[in-house]
Amino acid sequence: MRHHILIPTDFSENAWSAAQYALKLYAKKPCTFYFLHAWTFTSGSRTYVSPSYIDTIQEKAKEQLTEVKERALKNSTNSDHKFETLFRLDPLLDAIKSVIEEHSIDQIVMGTKGATGAKEFLFGSNTVSVIDKVRLCPLLLIPSNFEYVAPNKIGFPTDFNREYGDELQPIKNLAALYNSSIKVLHINSTDELTEKQNVNMDFLKTNLRDYQHSFNWVPEKGKKEDAIESFIEENNINILTMINYEHGIIEDFIKEPVIKRIGYHSDIPFFVIPHKN
Repeated sequence: MRHHILIPTDFSENAWSAAQYALKLYAKKPCTFYFLHAWTFTSGSRTYVSPSYIDTIQEKAKEQLTEVKERALKNSTNSDHKFETLFRLDPLLDAIKSVIEEHSIDQIVMGTKGATGAKEFLFGSNTVSVIDKVRLCPLLLIPSNFEYVAPNKIGFPTDFNREYGDELQPIKNLAALYNSSIKVLHINSTDELTEKQNVNMDFLKTNLRDYQHSFNWVPEKGKKEDAIESFIEENNINILTMINYEHGIIEDFIKEPVIKRIGYHSDIPFFVIPHKN
């Protein structure tokens, strides 16, 4: 199976950190990596900008894309890794969506901040937009300057309130890469599960039977994000994965940009799986 990985880049070191993580994560797998740079000219004034100036900027971006590709080639340890560059004159979200469909992309890997990301914000505006608007394939977010660690332990918080479908497959695919343990976390606000929750939990147990997994129960004593953070630290979780439901916990997270709110996301990669209705 060949993986098709999309890596949007703004040529920042954060974007390169994401590329490095992808190369190491899939070091032993056949992959085609697509480096995408989306560029659109915007001007808040009516000042005339010559076409030659725009051409110069575009050519510079294309040269930088080539440099990223060459850097990736040097860092790759797998001869079955292929690299392509994509330069698009579209807004980032439009470019990502079209590339996903054109190249059968099965995963996006990107940094959490861009070249000009303010330190006080956890996710850059582009990252939030991709989480919120791009629901065609899973998204793996890599923190700034993250030192690669094999994802031997995968954290998966869930409330058992919704049925599971195809969204579980990306988690299983990730676990299969390194025979990882999937640590399901339930933050229980009541002493007993509802009938619906029990049905969903039993389905999850059955679906994960061929993978190392465990179910972990934590009483709700405060904010859910604090409970998840503690769980990550106490269990040495290497990747946090969540299903991105409409009106779910991720939506609450990205509405609050201050890093203190969900500081644990700055420490480990965050794997976001879109829920498909």
